[in-house]
Amino acid sequence: MKHITKKRTKCFSPAIFIAALIIGLIITYFFSPDMQDQTKLQRDIADKIIRFHVRANSDSDEDQSLKLKVKDEVVAYLTNAMKNSDSKTDSITYIENHLDDITAVADTTIKNEGYDYKATAYITNEYFPTKSYGDVTIPCGSYDAFRIDIGSSSGQNWWCVLYPPLCFVEGSYGVATDESKMLLKNILDEDEFNYISGSSSKDISFDFKFLSFFK
Repeated sequence: MKHITKKRTKCFSPAIFIAALIIGLIITYFFSPDMQDQTKLQRDIADKIIRFHVRANSDSDEDQSLKLKVKDEVVAYLTNAMKNSDSKTDSITYIENHLDDITAVADTTIKNEGYDYKATAYITNEYFPTKSYGDVTIPCGSYDAFRIDIGSSSGQNWWCVLYPPLCFVEGSYGVATDESKMLLKNILDEDEFNYISGSSSKDISFDFKFLSFFK
């Protein structure tokens, strides 16, 4: 009796096919000329501005309220102290030379509010999501930042642009004033300013653009 050998047909799992499709889309999207242009613009913008980041001790209502009070006092101090800074380098140099003074402002505010937390202030580089101030949108990416941690710094955070000064917002929302937009226009080139002000044809919201594309 002859043995009949059955040929097995190799089938690709749907999961493998979908994974390969996703990888292909990611490679196509993130290595496209348009995406590379956007990434370069974000990096060029990041080279010229400083973010400000305050992290609360916790997510309790009391600690979140304290975070905003510390932010208000530090912003008021820095706005006056850095009013003559005309570059990112000057601003970072001032902050680094006055870290103790700025920390004292934060600590005094915390103590006056009845808490015994300690503030820690430092310059760092970290990732920020896309942030809009009315018709001005700062793209997501890595930025140099002045950061203040309150206590265990495990709560939700607040951030703005410290240089040029866009830290005029109440809570988490704000609209860029004409003066602030002029400051941005003075330090950014035409393509960079058009990009963040919505005058560019490029889509600045690349936090969400890929998800929309995939859908």
